[in-house]
Amino acid sequence: MRVFICGMLLGCILPVLSAAQDNYEIQVYASPTVGKDTTMVELHSNYSLIGNTASAGVVSTNHMDRETIEITHGWTPWFETGFYIFNDIADMGRTNYVGSHIRPRVMAPLQWHWPVGASISFEGGFVKDGYDPDIWTLEIRPIIDKQIGPVYLALNPVVDLTFKGADAGRGAIFAPDFKFSYQIGKVWAPGIEYYGSWGPIQHFDPISVQQHQLVIAVDADFDPRWEFNAGYVFGLTPSIDRSIFKVIVGRRFGGGKHVTHNTSAMRREAW
Repeated sequence: MRVFICGMLLGCILPVLSAAQDNYEIQVYASPTVGKDTTMVELHSNYSLIGNTASAGVVSTNHMDRETIEITHGWTPWFETGFYIFNDIADMGRTNYVGSHIRPRVMAPLQWHWPVGASISFEGGFVKDGYDPDIWTLEIRPIIDKQIGPVYLALNPVVDLTFKGADAGRGAIFAPDFKFSYQIGKVWAPGIEYYGSWGPIQHFDPISVQQHQLVIAVDADFDPRWEFNAGYVFGLTPSIDRSIFKVIVGRRFGGGKHVTHNTSAMRREAW
C-alpha cells in the first residue's frame, strides 16, 4: 500500500500535473485530509459582482450566486472522498442544479516525516450544458504546503482534462493555484490567493485568453470543528469574472482529531 501511495504522490513533483478551478469552488487546498471517520460538510458561496455576459451557449455569470455543497468523508488517516453538488441562483432568483463531481484524495502520512505536506486528488464529473464550456472533466490536483512559523504557503499545480466540451482534444490544461497567509494571533490568518488557467501545457494560450485571478482572503480558526475562509476575487483577464466575493464555511462531524495548517506550526488538535 505504501508503494501505491508513493506512486500517486510522485505527481506532486511532476511539472505536467497542473489545472484550473472554476468559480463554483474557489479554494487552494491544504495537504491534510479530514481524518479517519470524520465527515466535513462545506458550503462554498461565490457571488459575481461583475461577471461575463452570455456567449457561446453559456449563460451570463453577471450577478450570479454560485452555491456549492461539498461533503467529504475520511476513510483512513490518509484517504478521503469528497462529493460536490453545484448550484446557482441567477436571473429572477431561480435556483438551478448545475452538476456534480466526486473527488478521492490521498496524503503522505505524517509518520513519513516529509519536510512538506503533500497529497493528491482526482476530481471528476460533469456540469450541465449551458453553464460551463467544459461538460465532462477530470482534474488532477497535486498539493504541496508548508508552515514556516506564522507563514503558510501552499501550491496546487493542477492538470485539467476535458472529455466533452470546448477544451476536449486540447490536452492537459495547466492551471496553478497558490496561497500565502500570515497568522495573526490564534484566530486570523490574512493572505493572498492566486488562481490561473494558462492553457495547454505544450503551448500556452495568449494572455488575453488565459484566466488569472488574485484574491485578498482571510482564514479564521476559531474552533477546530469549523472552517472559515472569505475573500474578494479580482479577475485580471477578460475571460474570467472580474469581481467575485467568496465565502467558505465548513463543519466537521465525528472522528477525534484533525490537522490544521493556519496555526503557528503544523499540529494535531483534539476536539
